[in-house]
Amino acid sequence: MNSIHISIYVLGLLVFLALIFDFMNGFHDAANAIATVVSTGVLRPQTAVAMSALFNFVAIFTVGLHVASTVGKGTVDPALVDHYVVFGALVGAIIWNVITWYYGIPSSSSHALIGGLVGAAVAKGGTGALKGDGLIKTVEWILLSPLLGFILGSIVMLAVSWIFVKTPPRKVDTWFRRLQLLSAASYSLGHGGNDAQKTIGVIWMLLIAAGSVAKDAAAPPLWVVIGCYTAMSMGTLFGGWRIVRTMGQKITKLKPVGGFCAEAGGAITLFIASSIGVPVSTTHTITGAIVGVGSAQKASAVRWGVAGNIVWAWIFTIPASAFMAAIAWWLGTHIL
Repeated sequence: MNSIHISIYVLGLLVFLALIFDFMNGFHDAANAIATVVSTGVLRPQTAVAMSALFNFVAIFTVGLHVASTVGKGTVDPALVDHYVVFGALVGAIIWNVITWYYGIPSSSSHALIGGLVGAAVAKGGTGALKGDGLIKTVEWILLSPLLGFILGSIVMLAVSWIFVKTPPRKVDTWFRRLQLLSAASYSLGHGGNDAQKTIGVIWMLLIAAGSVAKDAAAPPLWVVIGCYTAMSMGTLFGGWRIVRTMGQKITKLKPVGGFCAEAGGAITLFIASSIGVPVSTTHTITGAIVGVGSAQKASAVRWGVAGNIVWAWIFTIPASAFMAAIAWWLGTHIL
């Protein structure tokens, strides 16, 4: 696409819209990072979100930009991307995020964005606009991230139970109230390292389409990286309590030891995904870990009906956001 087709005002508007999405991503996904530490009573909500926001930003110094590269260059054909596609993708993802936040459904902001990109790109160029490798990797991890979270959460819970089997419950509770601060910080670090990069990838894609950044650039401009991490951290700081209740209390009742195990399992999963450049869902990951911790104690400890409703939200996220993005793409071609 030729850069003269995008005015500086439209480009600025779309970058701003992307940062709004990033803010909403942090707002929407704050629950994933703090639900367990709040619900176990280890931290007050205000303190927990402040800590989470801090470590969301600190992640900028700890991980590379592999996820941003996957989103920016590995999901849809960069040659077909224009400001209409980016507009449609962002609007579709934002609308889905607002709907799921309003109803307290912990859906995936990450997959809403991927769905938005798919819907807008297909609306413009058909299925040929999609890049199979990046999308297949993303779809595979829709299943793998909660499964890996489940397995790791279960393993950590079983290991902790075995190690502390003869320790008085009160002493275990005291120790893990302190250790949960470490696990919550680690999960927030993993969350920031994976999620902020998705918006970085979209802005990078937009700048390439506008001719502002070379197609073969190894990394996006520094201001994009800092802006996205800042926007998501601010969103986390104002995170929504609706989803915290679902994640922290409705799936299973957690104690500090369970909260630590869930966050540890989730954090390990996120670090693995970020290191190989997969844009996973932090929602899927922590939900799988929480269910794994609950089922490691006993299957009846998990409210499987609530977990099932969350799974349905996951299934609908990509097609629903893709549909909304296709409509937004069409509207964008008439108003931008």
